[in-house]
Amino acid sequence: MTPGNNGASTPEDDDPFGYLYADGQANGAQPPSGGYGYPNSVSRVRTVGERRYGQQPQQPTAQYGQPTAPQQGVYGQPNTHYAAPETFPGGGTPTGNRQQAPGGGRGRGPNTKGLLIGAVAVVAAVVVGIAVAMANGDTDDGDTAGGQSSTTPSASASASPSESGGGDTSEEAELPTIDAKALRLDGGASLASDVQGAQADGGIYVANLNQPGSSVTWTVNGIPKDGTYTLFAHYSAAGEDQSMTLTINGKTFGSKLSMKNYAKAADGDFAKGWTTTFAWPSLTKGTNTINLSCQGGDKCNVLLDQLWLKKGQVKD
Repeated sequence: MTPGNNGASTPEDDDPFGYLYADGQANGAQPPSGGYGYPNSVSRVRTVGERRYGQQPQQPTAQYGQPTAPQQGVYGQPNTHYAAPETFPGGGTPTGNRQQAPGGGRGRGPNTKGLLIGAVAVVAAVVVGIAVAMANGDTDDGDTAGGQSSTTPSASASASPSESGGGDTSEEAELPTIDAKALRLDGGASLASDVQGAQADGGIYVANLNQPGSSVTWTVNGIPKDGTYTLFAHYSAAGEDQSMTLTINGKTFGSKLSMKNYAKAADGDFAKGWTTTFAWPSLTKGTNTINLSCQGGDKCNVLLDQLWLKKGQVKD
């Protein structure tokens, strides 16, 4: 091969930039038809609205008849390989391209069903709590949880202990009291109301007991059962201590019934001598006769206005 012009198709004439130089232009080099000044350049100029999603673009043909590689997507422009949702069957977005909601959910919004179940559970808990509280209130008003009766005193029962050491308070309430005017008087005893301080109805008392054979008798009914009872006597003594004979159902009880001047009243001042004494006789169930009399050796200068009974041995 000799130096010279071997034609425009020699390899050295394939310089893509030969048209820029004088010798290239002299040899007939022309700018590439792609318009970018380098081989295999592709012109993408299209009329606005010509490109449609879902259509495969025509592969441009290179200058030398070889297809070029598909152009990579340009920022801000749709990718040529992207297919719009309406191109899929049914016109919807393919399942594989759905974006998953944060937290592993399906992206369907708030779980309203779960919130509803939670609210129902809260309401049910409140209702159960109210039912339990009401059930406990009923237990307190009636029987205890163990099935035993409540120890709280009822409105009809007294909470205080019995003075007779555990006796029946209902029996104590039924035991009678008698005033002077209801007693049977014998042996010169009489009623009076001159001296102040008597507790009996109308201030009436028994006087003139300071005579041998004078006595008062009380026939008492309604004794609930056999046993020991306390007999109280309200009287007045002034000056010396006094004592009288006590008879229960026809039998003398003890030695004497003490009727001392506990009030320390001066001789003759019976208005200041009112006081109380007691004895513990045994009574039988039903009716009993109690007699207080002035016998030989007794000192009976007293005024008597009341007698009453209590169950057991008590002192007040």
